Amino acid sequence: MGLDKTVASAAEAVADISDGTSLAVGGFGLCGIPGTLIDALWQRDVRDLRIVSNNCGVDGWGLGLLLAAGQIARMTSSYVGENKEFARQYLSGELEVELVPQGTLAERLRAGGSGIPAFYTPAGTGTQVGEGGLPWRYAADGSVAVASPAKETRDFGGRPHLLEHGITTDFALVRATIGDRHGNLVFRSSARNFNPLAAMAGRITIAEVDHLVEPGELDPDEVHLPGIFVQRVVRVTPGDPAAERRIERRTVRQEGGA
Repeated sequence: MGLDKTVASAAEAVADISDGTSLAVGGFGLCGIPGTLIDALWQRDVRDLRIVSNNCGVDGWGLGLLLAAGQIARMTSSYVGENKEFARQYLSGELEVELVPQGTLAERLRAGGSGIPAFYTPAGTGTQVGEGGLPWRYAADGSVAVASPAKETRDFGGRPHLLEHGITTDFALVRATIGDRHGNLVFRSSARNFNPLAAMAGRITIAEVDHLVEPGELDPDEVHLPGIFVQRVVRVTPGDPAAERRIERRTVRQEGGA
């Protein structure tokens, strides 16, 4: 096989993801989500997944598919406001949720992928993020079954900082606009927010790409993520409904408006 990391289908790419697996999943809202790979996991009905992602999609799309099917046991996220089923499962005690400030989540993924076990940040000091007590899981009666622990605090330059741990996961699922057979990836616009970081954090990273090119076709200066971080590449099938780019909130100008 050599350096050719391409696999024939999304189903083949995720075939060894089993119950209880931890996953870092790229995307920002509905931008840059690996919809084909998510759909393949949904089709396989893999359960008890522990997912790290900026958000959990929306009802019926993206990670929302896995959520509605009861396939997710735990989410580590920074934003969960667009998914009613997410709120229902969390408040009923069906889903464990660790809320992380967005910049901290990004850095935890980058640190894990860079081999950095932990770092200090001022984000979250003086709040429950640092002091502990955030509900991670509710009991069926509405009481807090599992709460976040207090974090180690240290002063730097007279300002308190929290100790945060880097994140690594068993697998990572990402989507790129262009990729070559060696796994070098190029992302488009906002899809670059979390996809490269999620890719770095996965021990096995699977990338779905809209356009597959041959090694050498990409200018090295264009590469956003080098292939060293990617183990499998799947070309998105043109017209595949699972790969559709959806708009999270459609806003149009009012007739006669400014």
